[in-house]
Amino acid sequence: MSETSHAKAAKTWQTMVDSNQALLLRKTGRDVHWWAAEGRARGLKNDAELRDWMREDHGVTGYAQYAVSWEMFGYPGFMLRDADELIDGQYVNHPQLRPIADALLAWSAETEGVEIQMRKGYVSLHSPRRKFAQVTRANNTTVDVVLRLDAPAEGRLEAVKVREGDFFDRRVRLRSMDDVDDELLGYLAKALDQNS
Repeated sequence: MSETSHAKAAKTWQTMVDSNQALLLRKTGRDVHWWAAEGRARGLKNDAELRDWMREDHGVTGYAQYAVSWEMFGYPGFMLRDADELIDGQYVNHPQLRPIADALLAWSAETEGVEIQMRKGYVSLHSPRRKFAQVTRANNTTVDVVLRLDAPAEGRLEAVKVREGDFFDRRVRLRSMDDVDDELLGYLAKALDQNS
């Protein structure tokens, strides 16, 4: 699969930006531009002042605040990168691991119901319902696939110690392309099915 195909199939932080802006509009009836103009008119100088004003004066908290903060004070640089730039950045110093990530992206792009979301340090795989897997370069020699999967930890499927309420407690470690096999793709398919 070409890099261009990855870019078409993958979403970047723009998905989160759009989602946060839509949430703000639903919660308040006002768009991000109105809120940013109000914040500027009030002379708010930083993120903390903005958040206090939105929470205390208007009851707006959480992700809806991010939309306004980013509009007023700028987006972090990594949020402005496209999908190819994000995946390139994750593997720039580890080219031997990139084929593993590419194989997982190819499976994701070709599998119905999977949405790929690129992040700065990992790739998030989502069903129409919720996130079911994460692909992360764990170290210099390993790519981890962490799964939200109800299955016994046995063989390559390891238990991962997580904080309470975190359901991503299964992992498969990949060290070579040989590890991207039917067993691994079966785990991914099962996690997709369980979370759809």
